[in-house]
Amino acid sequence: MANTRRTLGAQGEAATASWYIERGWSVLDRNWRCREGEIDLVVRRGERIVFCEVKTRTTDRFGGGAAAVTPAKQARLRRLAMLWLASHSDKAGAVRFDVAVVESSVKVIEGAF
Repeated sequence: MANTRRTLGAQGEAATASWYIERGWSVLDRNWRCREGEIDLVVRRGERIVFCEVKTRTTDRFGGGAAAVTPAKQARLRRLAMLWLASHSDKAGAVRFDVAVVESSVKVIEGAF
């Protein structure tokens, strides 16, 4: 079950990365990890850097993917973004947080929080 979920998540992240690339963004990092957690996707276009949380779903039985990005998850992603920026000081720019929901297609909520 965990392996299936991991594969589904990886497929959703790849689809989301493609979505950004098709719109002129460059992928800086995928699945960036540190002791405090993981950032699914970091992309850049011009001076803007986006930290994107990807939620892949086969069903909305447990609620939509966007609902899974709780205030606690948002706070954790903000902390992780600060750590990422500290370790990539050459990449500093305006920051935005997006949420991508992958079901039958990719839907990106830009500036989600």
